[in-house]
Amino acid sequence: MTATATKTTESAKGPGDATPAPRPTSTIGTHAALTSEHGQTRIADTVVAKIAGMAAREIPGVYSMGRGFARRMGQLRSLVPGSSEVSLATQGVSVEVGEREAAIDLDVVTWYGQSIVEVSEAVRANVIQRVESMTGLTVVEVNINVDDIFVEGQDEEPKEPRVQ
Repeated sequence: MTATATKTTESAKGPGDATPAPRPTSTIGTHAALTSEHGQTRIADTVVAKIAGMAAREIPGVYSMGRGFARRMGQLRSLVPGSSEVSLATQGVSVEVGEREAAIDLDVVTWYGQSIVEVSEAVRANVIQRVESMTGLTVVEVNINVDDIFVEGQDEEPKEPRVQ
């Protein structure tokens, strides 16, 4: 919640005449509500998560997203005809969306040889830019957990064991 939503205003009559400042209404945890004089726009958490996931994947150096088991299940789901790309776009992303702010957590896998610091900073900057420009929300934090690194050739079939 923003500090301005909880402040009270005092009139010239004195401190006893404090009235609460108007607060926009929203369903915290499921939607962000952006209110103007012409109406209200509600943005679902899943929309913010999808934007953040797609923005993270735009950065060179991000191999995939999600933690071990969830990442494997996502790979299997992508092989099923007619499977939804929504779940793939939000894999490895969790968000908290308030009335005017969003906090985002990402689980990423980077390529071996890439600077994890540079990739993380690029992901963070792109996610903030995309979410803020597309939703009007202020992104207060983007936490990045580098869950693994991908080494080219590691997903190949194992070779025959040298000993039996």
